[in-house]
Amino acid sequence: MSTSETPATAGTETTTRHVRLRVDIVLEIDGPAELTTAAEGRIDSDEFMPAEEREHARAAVREDPSEALAYLVEPFDLVRDLPGVELVQAAWSSEEIEYDPDAMEWELDEEDGDEEDDERA
Repeated sequence: MSTSETPATAGTETTTRHVRLRVDIVLEIDGPAELTTAAEGRIDSDEFMPAEEREHARAAVREDPSEALAYLVEPFDLVRDLPGVELVQAAWSSEEIEYDPDAMEWELDEEDGDEEDDERA
C-alpha cells in the first residue's frame, strides 16, 4: 500500500463502515380513524405475528395513534433502494408530544451548523 492510500481506499478493496442515521419527524395526525385502520390492516397481514400478540397490538393501536404509527413506519423502506447500503439494525419509536413550532427545541439542528462554522474559524 502506498503512503497516499488509506485502508478504506487501498487498491480495489473496500471496507465496511457503519453509520448511525438519526431522523426526527413530527407528524400531525388529522385522521386518527384512518391511521388506526391502516395499522390494523398491517397487523392483520403480518403472517409471523402470533395470534395473542396480534390482539394485543390491535388494542394498542386503537388506544394510541402513536402506536399505530409505530406499526406503519418501516425504517427499511427508507434505505431499501439505496445503492451500496445494507440495513444492519433499526430501532424506532413513536410518542405523542406537545409541539410548538416556534419553540427553540424544534429548530432542526441549525445550531449544529453554526458550531461547525465556529470550529473552522
